[in-house]
Amino acid sequence: MRSTACAAALALTAACALPADAQPPAAPLPDAPVSAFLDQCEGKEEWNDPAPPFHIYGNTYGVGTCGLNALLVIDPEGLVLVDVGTQEGAKLVADNIRRLGFQLSDVKWIVASHEHWDHVGGVAEMQQLTGAKVAALASAKDAFEKGRHNPIDPQGDAEFPKIRVDRVLNDGDTVSVGANVLTVHATPAHSPGSSSWTWQSCEGKACKTIAYADSATTISSDDYRFSDHPDYVANVWRGLDAIAALPCDILITPHPSASAMGERLASGKLEDKATCRSYAPDAKARFAKRLESEKNKPE
Repeated sequence: MRSTACAAALALTAACALPADAQPPAAPLPDAPVSAFLDQCEGKEEWNDPAPPFHIYGNTYGVGTCGLNALLVIDPEGLVLVDVGTQEGAKLVADNIRRLGFQLSDVKWIVASHEHWDHVGGVAEMQQLTGAKVAALASAKDAFEKGRHNPIDPQGDAEFPKIRVDRVLNDGDTVSVGANVLTVHATPAHSPGSSSWTWQSCEGKACKTIAYADSATTISSDDYRFSDHPDYVANVWRGLDAIAALPCDILITPHPSASAMGERLASGKLEDKATCRSYAPDAKARFAKRLESEKNKPE
């Protein structure tokens, strides 16, 4: 990673000067003030509006745009990138990784929230830029590799560049780089291959669970009736239950506005148990209302 050989030499020199039971100090994390993100993104929510990187907590940083999140989880052994955004946005995410002082080749794994173009459209390009491997749930693998949404997805969607999937995951599997361990949770509410991610980030001895909870909206084409697809409805409820069960100290969502991220950043209260607790129940209420409304629509 950054000036690797020099850093290793300095670390070795420092270690030799320390008592046998002491550890050299950890390398400082990049400086990325939240204020810069808030200033640049004020009044902006477009998916490709450029944003500077910002610090979330511990070794977790935002590297996305004003309208779409992408997260970078840092370890001396390498980086994990969670979501990329659109194909156009991949360059913006790459620029933010560099702005934090890293090389793109430091990214070892790329994972994603769900198989729609606004979140994985840039994955293939980022994979090429970084040489990183991609891990995805089995339920998202075909969509990733074909570059289009799952046929049972009621939203339909634009196509995106095909993605090489290097590792197929099941619910509860982990992706690790160094000390960082990210756990995948199958949460098939927003899409059939929807995945949420949780991991621990620490500042000193104070560790928090970051919950990157996938979108919980249940969107469809105008003529689609969820009630005509009971198996799909059952999966949506299962996905929303899984989101509700996520361990969560700090909630981040693929679309920042879905969890009032900007407002929480501005108030200095990104860690908010109430936001963690309300995210899934609010989505359940919206879905129940949608199902109820379908009873009054002609079949």
